[in-house]
Amino acid sequence: MSADAWVLLGESLLETLYMVIVSGLVSALLGIPLGVLLHVTRPGQILERKVLNQLLGIVVNATRSVPFIILMVAIIPLTRLIAGTSIGTTAAIVPLALASIPFVARIAEGALNEVSSGLVEAAQSMGATPLQIISRVMLPEALPGLINGLTLTLVTLVSYSAMAGAIGGGGLGDLGIRYGYQRFDGVIMLVTVAVLILLVQLIQSAGEKLQAHFEHK
Repeated sequence: MSADAWVLLGESLLETLYMVIVSGLVSALLGIPLGVLLHVTRPGQILERKVLNQLLGIVVNATRSVPFIILMVAIIPLTRLIAGTSIGTTAAIVPLALASIPFVARIAEGALNEVSSGLVEAAQSMGATPLQIISRVMLPEALPGLINGLTLTLVTLVSYSAMAGAIGGGGLGDLGIRYGYQRFDGVIMLVTVAVLILLVQLIQSAGEKLQAHFEHK
């Protein structure tokens, strides 16, 4: 690979990291509260609201069922409204976040389902409010599961960001398509794939260490 190719690789890696980190933060900030709401409004939970729970479940399932490549194209008007453009790394964050929010919500809901009902009942018997139960009992107890789920989300976002390159989203996917596939440069293609694999391994390793730390704690 030439020096220019290495520069392009570095720029593409930074674009991918930008897309993954920002969309991951957005999905965590919106997806975890949505997952909490899904959990606490279930029948038998502290804020039981059967109709609301069913409506939220339908919306989350509907969003998750749409293939990412179709979602990117379908929400181009929304992307343009939010980002001011429908191409580029910043624009790609919109569909990436939208696709991962319901994913994170279901992961958060599943992690909260594993929290012992005895702990919740003990908190209720001591007069804790629903907000206190959520913030001081449920979320701390579910933290290792949440970390594991967010790690999985970031790994998924890496692959989604590569798909975003197919419609001008930038990043390593765009580099692999434009310079590796369209220009028949097998070396760039292989290096791009290797960098993506390494990035996923680093994210997974960091997530596992963080999860183990909080499980031990």
